[in-house]
Amino acid sequence: MGALPKRKISKARKGRRRSHNALTSPAMSVCPKCGKPKRPHFKCEYCGHYGSFKRESTDTKANTSEKKVSTAQATKKAKAVEKK
Repeated sequence: MGALPKRKISKARKGRRRSHNALTSPAMSVCPKCGKPKRPHFKCEYCGHYGSFKRESTDTKANTSEKKVSTAQATKKAKAVEKK
């Protein structure tokens, strides 16, 4: 049998313990390019700008699959050139 509490936890003690569990909404700022709300120090989700730069997608799966396709096409072309 597991450990059991010796005394009942009062409502006040329970409330004091849970006082730090409240959720807060994230801080938001305005994108200078498109004017939509965005998180500070993050690129804009709508237009992709961060400061004066346009950030491209950093999705690793998309980038790796494009690289695999381009390297496969390059090897096919190299083999075709060697055969001629």
